[in-house]
Amino acid sequence: MKVLVINGSPHLSGCTNRALEEVENRLQCLGVETERVNIGNKDVRGCIGCNFCKTHARCVFNDVVNEVAPKLAEADGMVVGTPVYYAGANGQVLSFLDRLFYSTVGVIDKTMKVGAAVVSSRRAGSTSAFDEINKYFTICSMPVVSSTYWNEVHGFTAADVERDLEGLQTMRNLATNIAFMLKAIDLAKKADGGAPAQESGSWTHFMTIEP
Repeated sequence: MKVLVINGSPHLSGCTNRALEEVENRLQCLGVETERVNIGNKDVRGCIGCNFCKTHARCVFNDVVNEVAPKLAEADGMVVGTPVYYAGANGQVLSFLDRLFYSTVGVIDKTMKVGAAVVSSRRAGSTSAFDEINKYFTICSMPVVSSTYWNEVHGFTAADVERDLEGLQTMRNLATNIAFMLKAIDLAKKADGGAPAQESGSWTHFMTIEP
């Protein structure tokens, strides 16, 4: 089993990284492989709604988004870490997720790939950033993994996070729950012959279409 870990912070040794390290270390101890991709230090632009991906199965901007797509396809789960800027997730993270999730619709079946958000903040805004990330998972039939508190750490530096004992504990419990859910889903897939089938074809848009 494998979990893709995305670090959306431009500070590769900062608070978000420290939180993700705690998750990664516990996952590895539980026999779950992890792969880290740092995107916060890369140039990631937003989606322009050109729909190039619908005919080419990849984003028109050939950058880290297209590099990560096959990694997501192979992974059983995904953890996205972000710092909090103005009570929300890093704009780079949101641009990355917009394009990754949109460009892989119909290309990567995300059903029952588990998802978890990890956020770091100095003081406030963490829960709104947490909500932003989780919405990407819930639109794709990806079970969201919880912990014993919201998945967040607090501090201005990585050294501060070391003193956030509850935050680090939350990260370890999150990883334990991720590993448990991955194993439970794997057993269910084996028993049922795969992931649950999803209905499609109904679109509610309230537009009047002339015959």
